[in-house]
Amino acid sequence: MSDSLLEFPCDFPIKIMGAARDDFAHAIVTVVKTHAPDFDAASIDIRASGKGNYLAVTCTIKATSREQLDNLYRDLSSHPYVKIVL
Repeated sequence: MSDSLLEFPCDFPIKIMGAARDDFAHAIVTVVKTHAPDFDAASIDIRASGKGNYLAVTCTIKATSREQLDNLYRDLSSHPYVKIVL
């Protein structure tokens, strides 16, 4: 029995939040593409907070393994622009 509830490959949305910066989305896409080279940057969803101080970027990748997701979350969480990864 698998220890994961996910069946790979699968589409997997990742929400990344951080302070609003002009280069925030580009920085996130750069990290995501390191782990998911086939990620289409045109598919990201970007939303600003009510006051515009923060951005939430949702990237849906084609996840191929639990290890890939763990490494991606680790890299995103350690990025200086990122406050939260869900």
